Formats: sequence, structure tokens, C-alpha cells
Amino acid sequence: MRRVPQQARSREMVRRIEEAARVVLVRDGYESFTTNRVADEAEVSPGSLYQYFPDKSALVTVVMDRWTAEISDQVAASLAGAGPMEVQDPATVRAIADALLAALEADAGLLRIVWEELPAARHRAAQHALERRVRELLTVYLSAAGLRSADPAARAWVIVMAVENIAVRWVLDRPAISREALLDEFTALARGLASRG
Repeated sequence: MRRVPQQARSREMVRRIEEAARVVLVRDGYESFTTNRVADEAEVSPGSLYQYFPDKSALVTVVMDRWTAEISDQVAASLAGAGPMEVQDPATVRAIADALLAALEADAGLLRIVWEELPAARHRAAQHALERRVRELLTVYLSAAGLRSADPAARAWVIVMAVENIAVRWVLDRPAISREALLDEFTALARGLASRG
């Protein structure tokens, strides 16, 4: 962001611009995403937009940062709500997987743009930050559960990568697998990985 809005009216305008950027990115795709389209959607002049966002890249960054924070918060809340001794409880594992699916499904259009249209360099940092946050929480969770794993961090990495990639492909591809069946498979996978000695 080029400058921080000070007045309530300016903060409201920046909020509208950020929301408009998300709408335009999903509606028009990355290649057709322009600052002028965002300004039109937000009902502000291009000059007003440029006071706060210097270019298309800055707008995409804001959209990505907010979206990954939303997903991260939802998944982290599921992990934080589970007690450490519940790691092998199917209901806990299922709730965590369900939170990830719900977060990804909430804006499947943006997920598609991020996964299939944005250059990897545009979203890799945000994706890694999200993965790192969930992995750190899961590592603590696995360690506190007293599992026999020699390396809870390695096990957390495997679980996070597997669940993330399968969940993304399920949301985007919509294979002939019901949500309930997918959650059953996530539960079996995560429990198997978590309980291996």
C-alpha cells in the first residue's frame, strides 16, 4: 500500500477498493485484471485508487494476503480448539479437515485464480506462510499428544501437504466423491500418519 488512510472516509474507500479487487480478480481472471476495472467496481476514480495502490501487483497482493489470512484463521481455530490428547479422535481430525474444505469452498473462484492463473511467484509466499502456520500448530499438537514419532515436524509437513493438495483438487475438480466420503478419507489418512510409530 502506498499510504495508510487516516480518515474514516479514506479507510472506507480503501476497504471498497480491496473488496472490488477481489471481485474483479475472480470475475475477470488474472490476465484481465486491471486497476481501471477495480476503480470502476469500487466506484472511485483511478487517481483515488493510485493514492493507495501503485499498481495491479499491489492490489493482487492485498487480495492474496487477506484470503490466506482468512483460511489460516479458520484452520488454526480448528486446531486450537482440539485438545492435544484428541489427536487420534476421528471427530477432531474430521473437524480440522472440514474447516479446511469450508475455507477453500468459501471462495472457490479465488482459489481457482490462485492455483491455476496466478504466476507461482505471485502467491507462493502467501501459500508458504499459510502452510507454515498450520504446520507449526500441528507440530505442537502432535508433540503434546505424546506420539512416538521421532520427528513431529516432519509428520506435520506430510499431513499438511497431503490434506492441502487433496482438498484444493477436490474443490476445483469436483470429482465424483462426496464431501462425507472425502472427510472419511482425510480422517483415515491423518490418523494413520499421526499414529505411526
